[in-house]
Amino acid sequence: MIPIRDNVPCLIKPYVLRGIIIANIAVFLFEQMLTPQGRLALFHLLGVVPARFFNPEWAVAAGYPDSGVLPLLTYMFLHSGWLHIILNLWMLWIFADNIEDAMGHGRFLIFYMVCGIIAIAVQMVINPSDSAPVIGASGAVAGIMGAYMLLYPHGQVLTLFPVIIIPFFFKIPASLFLGLWFIIQIFSGVTNHFAEGAQKVAWAAHIGGFIAGMILARFFVKKGRCVYCYVPEKKDYELPDDF
Repeated sequence: MIPIRDNVPCLIKPYVLRGIIIANIAVFLFEQMLTPQGRLALFHLLGVVPARFFNPEWAVAAGYPDSGVLPLLTYMFLHSGWLHIILNLWMLWIFADNIEDAMGHGRFLIFYMVCGIIAIAVQMVINPSDSAPVIGASGAVAGIMGAYMLLYPHGQVLTLFPVIIIPFFFKIPASLFLGLWFIIQIFSGVTNHFAEGAQKVAWAAHIGGFIAGMILARFFVKKGRCVYCYVPEKKDYELPDDF
């Protein structure tokens, strides 16, 4: 289930979104210049290692420097591989322009970072003893998706459903697409929590970020900017039907 594009117009240039994407790409290209050992060291230094925060004695013994809360911000700009960064930035590109449109540039940036911080906080509380670094923009991106579900449930998402080698394209409501995505995160998180040797994916961060985005979005929307947002009593908005 791969989103191709949505049909909600964006009335402003999403400069902050473009800046976030460029920053992520620049950091990722820098990562590729490092040796595997250098990348791992970078992930441990600027990624979030939950045990580093919940067990300071262990962190000191393991040789972690005192970096304060900096990793809670920098972890969002680190990615483990090409698929990791492409998936995150593609989802961000599809859904975030309308959120920046509704909030304005400054509020959108704060909202994005706050969702990312809440997402990693949930992940840390769920797995406080984890010694593996958590990296990636997915928690913040999940916050964007949660905000989109709240503000633009009436939008349509052109979605690719690949069946073996045959691509099928369908227009589905944004609320359905994002709702299914959220259910998959919950199911995957529960399944992986009890599965031994399961791939390390920060499912709790995805869930926490999504819920945070839904709850906080209404407080960041700028008055008069959310032209196409869903308002129950407003029945006269029209969205383009063509893709």
